[in-house]
Amino acid sequence: MNATDRTPADLLSSALAADPGRPLVTFYDDATGERVELSVATFANWVAKTANLLQDELSVEPGDRVALLLPAHWQTAVWLLACASVGAVADVAGDPAAAEVAVSGPDPESLEAARTCRGARMALALRPLGGRFPQVPAGFADYAVEVPGQGDRFVPYAPVDPEEPALIVAGREFSGAEVVERARTEAAGLGLTGPGTRVLSRLPYDTWQGLSAGLYGPLASGGSVVLCRHPERAGEGVLDARIEAERVSVVAG
Repeated sequence: MNATDRTPADLLSSALAADPGRPLVTFYDDATGERVELSVATFANWVAKTANLLQDELSVEPGDRVALLLPAHWQTAVWLLACASVGAVADVAGDPAAAEVAVSGPDPESLEAARTCRGARMALALRPLGGRFPQVPAGFADYAVEVPGQGDRFVPYAPVDPEEPALIVAGREFSGAEVVERARTEAAGLGLTGPGTRVLSRLPYDTWQGLSAGLYGPLASGGSVVLCRHPERAGEGVLDARIEAERVSVVAG
């Protein structure tokens, strides 16, 4: 993190320059047993590919709205930073009918809601290792098919204005600069006291608190996050063992 960072994409660029090999997002799904760990470099590569997909394939421009109908997941974190890289507005659990692009998870309810989007529709299977759908939902492109061929470096066609809207969550709109500033100022309150701090979050991504603990706070403070999906399915003692194994300093949710 640098004092000059003004957007979430700036925070990622600074993290990449400082220590590309350190863990940034570790993801557990207690319904499937999945564990994925992404270094800053690997996460940034996924973000670059997704940003290129948005800009070049889906024709997303700064200010366009992208409805993210997704759970707290490492791929959701990628989409949030990809939107920030392009200058699009990431509308978390927003109205797809009001968006230029709808991005849905695999559950039927989200897919049905996303079909109200009159623009591009992308579906994520959320399978282990970023796997594809066995059968792509009608009316959608499969993210796991579309993203691998995208470029590993991203350059926006237009500079991203940090004062423009970047995020909508729980009905509240934030500019890129507001996301960065709020994440910085709240990091200490979350227990993110500096580089290397690891926070385990069981919070959903549909509130600012969930996004702050589960992505923006760790990114702004030089820390990292352990995201847990379906934590209610974890067996007795699993959480304590995970906290110890992952060297977690802070638990959110």
